[in-house]
Amino acid sequence: MHALSIPTWIIHITSVIEWMAAIWFIWQFADLTRPAWRWLSLAMLPALISAMSACTWHFFDNAVALNWLVTLQAAATLLGNITLCLAAWWIWRTAQPGSEESP
Repeated sequence: MHALSIPTWIIHITSVIEWMAAIWFIWQFADLTRPAWRWLSLAMLPALISAMSACTWHFFDNAVALNWLVTLQAAATLLGNITLCLAAWWIWRTAQPGSEESP
């Protein structure tokens, strides 16, 4: 018996693909609007690492030898939440009247 069912695997894999696509689309959006949006796409990378850590651990049926991936996932999630917060703040800050990047 494997750790995850096929439908759960489909959700996991498509979520990772969706996150990678969102990173790319936001980067493209930054090219069309304001460069500050690039920070959001970069800030999304730790969350991607977190998701890939979880998928890797599950792929190996939650092997005890890979428990360090759980710690990596938690650390990447924490870092990702912080970087996403900072990126959102930076986008907001640069959108304020009088900033260098404001429209």
